[in-house]
Amino acid sequence: MRASIKRPPTPDAEDERDREPTIQEIINIKLIESGEKERLKELLRERLIECGWRDEMKALCRAHARKKGRNNVTVDDLVHVITPKGRASVPDTVKAELLQRIRSFLSSTAL
Repeated sequence: MRASIKRPPTPDAEDERDREPTIQEIINIKLIESGEKERLKELLRERLIECGWRDEMKALCRAHARKKGRNNVTVDDLVHVITPKGRASVPDTVKAELLQRIRSFLSSTAL
């Protein structure tokens, strides 16, 4: 059986229990437990729709599908092509607003 190229090896269960969670993992847990992660995701959705980013990504997907032929495009293909463009085109104001909200959350939460 071949090893998967896309997936890292599964860590041993014993190793997972013995190690301390990283600060990033702790923050992620706090965000999930408090419900702040969902609120941040909803804020991001709203801001991306407001600034036209979502429509821009739809247009890029449609253009790519037309170029390759509708029957020759897979979801994985679209994700591979659109993701770098999508990440690069998120407005700095949206990123700054989310970062500020995360910082506010962290300062109000004792870690």
